[in-house]
Amino acid sequence: MEKTVKTDAEWRAQLSKLAYKVTQKSATEPAFSNDSYPDAKGIFHCVCCDAVLFDMDAKFDSGTGWPSFYQPVNNDSVKQTADRKFFITRTEVICAGCDSHLGHVFPDGPQPTGLRFCMNGSALEFKQN
Repeated sequence: MEKTVKTDAEWRAQLSKLAYKVTQKSATEPAFSNDSYPDAKGIFHCVCCDAVLFDMDAKFDSGTGWPSFYQPVNNDSVKQTADRKFFITRTEVICAGCDSHLGHVFPDGPQPTGLRFCMNGSALEFKQN
């Protein structure tokens, strides 16, 4: 996958204020603010570089207020890194195509993976099939 690289000014011009804060500054959007998507087949893409990230078929209602998935489309679409902010260690999820912050992954999701990829909705763009 070819890496998308842009200047800070280019990201600011392309993204909404919230999407910029979330994807480029690792902010977290408020719970229940961005998890309404049509009940349709489709794919979630990175709002920054359009990389394919998650399939609607892997989405589930975690009750957390953020879009949650039990797996990415493929393991190469996202990268995971240690996030030690806020005095705890969490696993940050970033887009493999542009290194934008997407959210975090937790080991409390449903089967078949047992994972909960808790994503910021403002970092995703849903495209219906």
